[in-house]
Amino acid sequence: MKNKHYNVFIIGSGVAGQTAAEICRKNNLTVAIADNREFGGTCANRGCDSKRILLQFSKLVYRSRNLKGIGVKRVPKLNWKKVQKFKRSFSNPIPPNTEEKLTDLGIALYHQSPKFISENQVEVEGKVVSADHFIIATGNIPRELDIEGKEFLKVSEDVLDLKKIPKSIIFIGSGYIAMEFACMLATLGCKVTILERDNTSLANFDQYLVKKLIAKLESLGVVFVFNADVTAIKKLKKNLKVSYTHEGKLKTHKSRKVINATGRVPAIEALQLDKAGIDADKDGIVVNDHLQSKSHSNVYACGDVSNKSPSLTPLSGLQGYIAGNNVVKEKSKTLDVPCVPSTVFTTPNLSSVGYGEEDAKARYKNVKVYQGDSSGWYNAKKEQEDTYAYTILVNERTDEIVGAHILSTEANESINVMAAAIYNKMTVKEFKRMMMTYPSFGMDMKKMMENKE
Repeated sequence: MKNKHYNVFIIGSGVAGQTAAEICRKNNLTVAIADNREFGGTCANRGCDSKRILLQFSKLVYRSRNLKGIGVKRVPKLNWKKVQKFKRSFSNPIPPNTEEKLTDLGIALYHQSPKFISENQVEVEGKVVSADHFIIATGNIPRELDIEGKEFLKVSEDVLDLKKIPKSIIFIGSGYIAMEFACMLATLGCKVTILERDNTSLANFDQYLVKKLIAKLESLGVVFVFNADVTAIKKLKKNLKVSYTHEGKLKTHKSRKVINATGRVPAIEALQLDKAGIDADKDGIVVNDHLQSKSHSNVYACGDVSNKSPSLTPLSGLQGYIAGNNVVKEKSKTLDVPCVPSTVFTTPNLSSVGYGEEDAKARYKNVKVYQGDSSGWYNAKKEQEDTYAYTILVNERTDEIVGAHILSTEANESINVMAAAIYNKMTVKEFKRMMMTYPSFGMDMKKMMENKE
């Protein structure tokens, strides 16, 4: 085997890996980057970006259906092949463009997953490569279900690449990926069933709003089966048969496709971290506030594969920036997780930022809870939308807004305003003094903090 040496070897070419690579290279370090899949990472190639492109088409159908008969004559029919072609016009250029950008920076590329063979060496593409520092940015991968027939399960990226809308589909799990795709497919005429082993969906989101979202999806035809433990998948002639236990009984359900949506786990198994003495737990590689491995000082982990923060794309870029700068100058940057908003892109959107109600009440002595149903307000009525609600949390002692949770057609944008308010420690009084466009969802947020429930 040929030996190569670099100042920095980066594993993973998503947002985190690319950001770290660019910083290191621009500081005149020799850099290599490896990926076992197409360059560019999950979000750009087979995740968030593609998902949002597809979802806008189901949203169009949904909105048209709401307005049919009051100005809209008919609900549009989608040409799914053209929808997929449009999606690919975004995703297909990502790998070659990413490789070109990295190559132009003088970064060496490896197209394989490396495995550690010692503290400072990996084996990749039949070569032994050593480095002064390693940055691991491999992200997350779907959690594998250890059940009979698991080989028949598909995952989220298979939904993104559907050649046609299936007649029926089962999602195992009801996290944000399942909820988003269930909403999309049900809107487009697919019979959707969600099997969830817990007693609710989206456990990390405000449950007052989650219940309303579940009811909304049920109105679209989605069938939820909670406390369902899937035990086996069997392939039939056209369908797949899913066996599961529910209320002490063994039950079955058939559908054309079955999607494993039980969550994602750190992509570390193939790396053989133990050979390099790199510690990891269920949340990822164990790092300090500098994103430096606690067990191996020359190794950094950033993005979804680190155990330091939620799996959100904006944080991946921030962590890549921190890891890259700390390689250039050790302990020069510290991770201080900012107030990061997140959204479930269903119709309507469910968005959240800051503390949830339980955490807020555990942290502050007295918490004002502004909570209510806004489906009778102008912005919902003009769209013929029957689902619009909110939960706003305020520290009563300081009057500062500490959490915001919104369920609306524009929640994904409204939540950014609330994120800015929380980040800048705005009080309710200060927030209400801000001028917003009228009539807008921004104005509604001021109204949400008028009467404490």
